[in-house]
Amino acid sequence: MRRAAIYFLFLSFALAGRSQPAVQAYPLHWWVGMHDPSLQILLHGNDIGSAQVSLHYPGVRLVKVNRVENKNYLFLDLQLAAGTRPGKLNIDLRGSTGHQTLTYSLKPKSREDGKSRIQGVTSRDFIYLLMPDRFANGDPRNDYFPDMRDTAHSRRNPFDRHGGDLQGVSDHLDYLKDLGVTTIWMTPVVENDMARTVEGGTSRSTYHGYAFTDQYHVDRRLGGNEAYHRLIEAAHQKGLKVIQDAVYNHVGADHWFIRDLPMKDWVNQWPRYTNTSYREEPLLDPYAAQIDRKTTLDGWFTPFMPDLNQKNPYVARFLIQYAIWATEEFGIDGWRVDTYYYSDPDFLNRINNALLAEFPRLTCFGETLVHDRISSAYFTRNRMEVPFKHNCPGVLDFPLTDAMIDALKEPFSWSGGVNRLYHSLALDLVYADPMRNCIFLDNHDLDRIYSVIGEDFGKFQTAMNWLLTMRGIPQLYYGTEILMKNFKNPTDAEVRRDFPGGWKEDSVNKFEPAGRSREEQAAWTYISTLARFRKSSPALTSGKLMQYLPVNGVYVYFRYCDRQTILVATNTGSQDAILDWSRLSERAEGFHRLRNVLTGEIRDMEGFSLKRGESLVLELLK
Repeated sequence: MRRAAIYFLFLSFALAGRSQPAVQAYPLHWWVGMHDPSLQILLHGNDIGSAQVSLHYPGVRLVKVNRVENKNYLFLDLQLAAGTRPGKLNIDLRGSTGHQTLTYSLKPKSREDGKSRIQGVTSRDFIYLLMPDRFANGDPRNDYFPDMRDTAHSRRNPFDRHGGDLQGVSDHLDYLKDLGVTTIWMTPVVENDMARTVEGGTSRSTYHGYAFTDQYHVDRRLGGNEAYHRLIEAAHQKGLKVIQDAVYNHVGADHWFIRDLPMKDWVNQWPRYTNTSYREEPLLDPYAAQIDRKTTLDGWFTPFMPDLNQKNPYVARFLIQYAIWATEEFGIDGWRVDTYYYSDPDFLNRINNALLAEFPRLTCFGETLVHDRISSAYFTRNRMEVPFKHNCPGVLDFPLTDAMIDALKEPFSWSGGVNRLYHSLALDLVYADPMRNCIFLDNHDLDRIYSVIGEDFGKFQTAMNWLLTMRGIPQLYYGTEILMKNFKNPTDAEVRRDFPGGWKEDSVNKFEPAGRSREEQAAWTYISTLARFRKSSPALTSGKLMQYLPVNGVYVYFRYCDRQTILVATNTGSQDAILDWSRLSERAEGFHRLRNVLTGEIRDMEGFSLKRGESLVLELLK
């Protein structure tokens, strides 16, 4: 491990890896009519650094040719005038290697941005998180390619690739829509042409997708760019949105620009290998030592994931332009950004501003794995007076996840159990808009919720009630709807098992009701019924929240608007309880009946009681 780490500190400038065109341009193409008229094209080819560059195209001006340490690179600064027409731009290179002409496409910007595509994801949506390699294998022909660095593919090995792909996701769009899902979020789909890594003494594939080797190409084992286009277009036609998973902080060690660094400070360099501390506190601590801050930001996530230096203007521009390129190219509706706070904060604000300037309806939220409200709010738009103000619209709300789990597992007490959930929401005052946070119970990095709550179906219903009625944008992890379980023991592969029925050889198909057990079907129906109700509920999708201090383990909150009032009542106490409507009169006055949104049953409010362990979602009627 140490040898590998030291190697990457002194990366050479030698071109290596798979064969490429004589000169490769990034971005692969661009569009006329963009908000920002400037464009920086990275050219990568053998010994092109001293070439003379010229181009002639109406409306396009070559502002500057940037020559850097590595002679295999040129960075061209272009300006596109308003009114520039689509077409083919020829870039001429003349140097010691001869004369080369690169044809670069300028395309028309889509007129559907913000309409049928790039619509944004809001609290009106319900997100389904899946890992493409573990969801469904729609095209076995792309399970592996002999010219890629990792050819292992066996479902018997939890650390190999299993063959799931984008066609498999496309094949199950109706399944997701029937479940009540409105948005698909997949772990990264871009190329991960990585050699196998060794973690914890085990050889592993990077099937998870977080070790990029080329952002501009969707991994061939998932179907490539064409399959991604088809999936997004099909999803949009069915009224489903798509979130793309991004990483700005690092790439895989076999990324083409890591194997041939444009310049030494393209990555964060240290005298010897330095890992990040994985601690966020030095970034907001007024008493922090600078070395701790630097270690958090510039330390490497792992030895095989080199840490990008976003303070380098070329790195920053590359990452920003890729994010804009992918949004326009594929028409995605939002970005979830992995390892958010490990990136340079000025860069983060800059890329968010650039994306929202081009696509005002686009959604962005960052993964900030922290466990308290102050830290969580610090990395998004907030109401705090702090020296640095982050501008990310929302974050993954880990503190709320922790609070919901504690409320499900712990007995009621002065500060424990459901009081933890009440207290967590009471601290929402630090967020500018907590409705833009993504809320969840588990994901690919956490123990599965059904195992966490001891496979208690009553608690599972309570968990789903909270997830789908709380403020924010709810996210469900794939398989939760059929009670997939497990802890990350001995590794996270245990919470990333294949969805049963996603492969033709599977003995059961849990995409179909006939393949599910009675309890699995009950879970699926419960989520689907509540999600479908939520979709048409103005109170749950955009209404206000009012919560009441828990009493004897009974926790009550309302979601309400002018058109609708929803009551969510949960009894975590040791005895049955009758609701005190006089205490709840601020929201309940004027109503006389209650409709259970899961069963349709209508009952009078007077004398209404909650059994011990019961949780209900009720619409108030006059």
